[in-house]
Amino acid sequence: MMDLRRVTHPAPDGAPNVNALPSRPHVVVVGAGIAGLAAATGLAERGVSVEVLERQEYLGGRVGGWTDQLGDGTAVSNNRGFHAFFRQYYNLRTLLRRADPDLERLREVEDYPLVDGEGRRDTFRGLPKTPPWNALAFALRSPTFRIRDLVRLNAVAAAPLAAVSVPEIYELLDDRDAGTFLSDINFPIAARHLAFEVFARSFFARPDRLSAAELATMFHIYFLGSSEGLVFDVAESNFDTALWEPLGQYLIGQRVRFRTEVSAESVSVGGTRVLQVHDSTGRTIDADGVVLATDVAALQQIVAASPGLGDDRWRGQVDQLRTAPPFAVLRLWLNRPVGTDRPAFLGTGGLAPIDNISVVSRYELQAADWARAHHGSVLEVHSYSVADQPDTSGLRQRMLDRLHQLYPETAGAGIVGETLLIRDDCPLFYPGAFADRPTVNTPVNGLMLAGDGIRIDLPVALMERAATTGWSAANGLLAGWGVGGHTLHTVPVRGRSPVLRRLAGRQRRVS
Repeated sequence: MMDLRRVTHPAPDGAPNVNALPSRPHVVVVGAGIAGLAAATGLAERGVSVEVLERQEYLGGRVGGWTDQLGDGTAVSNNRGFHAFFRQYYNLRTLLRRADPDLERLREVEDYPLVDGEGRRDTFRGLPKTPPWNALAFALRSPTFRIRDLVRLNAVAAAPLAAVSVPEIYELLDDRDAGTFLSDINFPIAARHLAFEVFARSFFARPDRLSAAELATMFHIYFLGSSEGLVFDVAESNFDTALWEPLGQYLIGQRVRFRTEVSAESVSVGGTRVLQVHDSTGRTIDADGVVLATDVAALQQIVAASPGLGDDRWRGQVDQLRTAPPFAVLRLWLNRPVGTDRPAFLGTGGLAPIDNISVVSRYELQAADWARAHHGSVLEVHSYSVADQPDTSGLRQRMLDRLHQLYPETAGAGIVGETLLIRDDCPLFYPGAFADRPTVNTPVNGLMLAGDGIRIDLPVALMERAATTGWSAANGLLAGWGVGGHTLHTVPVRGRSPVLRRLAGRQRRVS
């Protein structure tokens, strides 16, 4: 489906490519995650010389894939865990179509039920796709949301959820945390676990550490701002083979040069072109443009090591970026299958420390092959926001205990192999941070930022924010050379209902 109300953001006008310029611009893209790959694509397709530095040995960044070995020496595919490719991720899907025009390497997940600590269960199956009926139907059929709860909602205070306008929603709600906002609108406690905490934890943060504006924007993107519905796709095989190796080959065909296991140490102004990138091999690269498409920590390290880069205000914006608490992914190769009725993805609420369980062998080809060969199954158990210094062994056991509680057949299964991955490199969208978050454009001529932690005043989030900022970084550089850019698409930039927008206006005046 394609939402007829999706918004087109036209590409900047200009020449079709750089061929008419006196010399071919050279751009260094730092980071080969979604943002960096989008930027590299946008530039290379217009004839720009592009060099990509990636500190890992694989492409895809936090959505990358690699090969591990089990204890018996068997090679198995692995990654950082489940990712949902929603239909409203227009700019990400545009990127993936470069190597997979019909998106045949994505597979639809028909439903992803949610269950809470009381055993109550919600489902997205069969919901209407048109707002606001999708959200209303979800609420009315949910065991955690009753008619009297709907009556008790503070309609004026809740109106911003249905009348999101970007970036105005941040002016209205960014100073509050999501947990306080849900209390202010009288949202029922039981329903929070399933309807909202699932979204909050998609940002790897608890509701009390997440901006209410980010939560409202998420609600707009997935519920009341889009008719794409809540159905999503997953990669049919490990991310490296399904997504990034094909895209990498496409970009090599566009004359992009990849240098893996190489990181940028610093950036300076000057040299034979505009900027210089100093990398971890000791090489200095002269460039007409640089796109820093890294995680928060790497961006801060590069800027700290580049004292002449930017002004004090911009450097302060970069310095105040924060990362979310660590998340954990426990992947298990079991010698028994799980029940045939187990969904590919189960979201959980109020069942600490876990947030979801994925039966990877239901949708990922390599995992399915292993499960058939060993008459077993491959599962992931996720914990999206754990203690700042987690006790690894204790956390693993608590995650296993929850798995056994929810899927009792796993308690008697033997663990053929396992990996426990704990990372803390996702951006934190804490209350009050939006106004000073660094944007794609910087005060440094030729320097752009991209990534899911970078501000862009469009209704996008997570992987789609990464892709959109990457395309936008390419557009900004191309516009500086008089070359046309790439058209972007988003869900509507404001809520669809005039009535609810008026209520939100009342709330703004009251506050």
